[in-house]
Amino acid sequence: MATTVGPPELLEVATGVWAYVQPDGSWMINNTGLVTADAGFLMVDTTSTEARNRALLARVAEVAGTAAPRALVNTHHHGDHTYGNWLLPAATPVIGHVHCREDVLAAGLIAAQLFAGPDYGQLEIRPPDVTFSHRLTLHLGSRQVELIHVGPAHTRSDVLAWLPDDGVVFAGDLAFNGGQPFLLEGSLAGFLRALAAVRALEADVLVPGHGPVCRGSEIARVLDDMTAYAEFVAEVAAAGHRSGRPPLAAAQAADPGRFGDWQEAERLVGNLHRAYSELDGEPLGTRIPLPPAVADMTTMNGGPITCLA
Repeated sequence: MATTVGPPELLEVATGVWAYVQPDGSWMINNTGLVTADAGFLMVDTTSTEARNRALLARVAEVAGTAAPRALVNTHHHGDHTYGNWLLPAATPVIGHVHCREDVLAAGLIAAQLFAGPDYGQLEIRPPDVTFSHRLTLHLGSRQVELIHVGPAHTRSDVLAWLPDDGVVFAGDLAFNGGQPFLLEGSLAGFLRALAAVRALEADVLVPGHGPVCRGSEIARVLDDMTAYAEFVAEVAAAGHRSGRPPLAAAQAADPGRFGDWQEAERLVGNLHRAYSELDGEPLGTRIPLPPAVADMTTMNGGPITCLA
């Protein structure tokens, strides 16, 4: 993992549509979005620490002004995408899938406890207060934002924020550009279906949850990489499950090939915990206790999993 990274970038990916990209995209270092229009603006996700969230809001104010956002959309429940919700005005609705609300409340601050390293500062839990089950369309004047639930995949609550008139999709953590995806709280089978749903949009710009923005043929490459990785996990899981190896032993014995060069190689263990659950016939998205799986990932990592400040 890198020890020094560049500052966040606010990139205009279409007219009035911005991606806030935080290098290096590793644990708890995510991307967010900003959509502006004459009728106001909305944000897509927040980030992890108090300092990072205050920096995000300062950059948003530079572009969109100091008025309150019309809305904040959460693509899923993880703390790196929701820990800044509380810093938005109370009058700004937080919108997410019904499972996002449930899982924000259930998780609390566990991510800050399990993934050490940064000074998280003040954190308060604020779940979505507007929820939906399948699809919801938001209108900022003439600008349309379609929220499409495609989970369980990365989590139970994964939502795409799709701007059909601009060809931009905020994919949340369905896409990691440069890092291994993390499926412990979602579904391996569902992840493949969600990737197909992203591909079907035929977007011009894809903003991943972590890593650089993708355009044109780069979108297909990243989606192909995610698909190939999921198929690799399925193969390792099938062999390990059949032989009676626990997830950690199966991960340690596996040859990761080209995926070994991606960030967060320890995620393979967590992903195998999820794959084993599905091979055991448990329903997709069944809750798996985080601490034992994170303990296995820590062993795989050769030491504590730390995050950049």
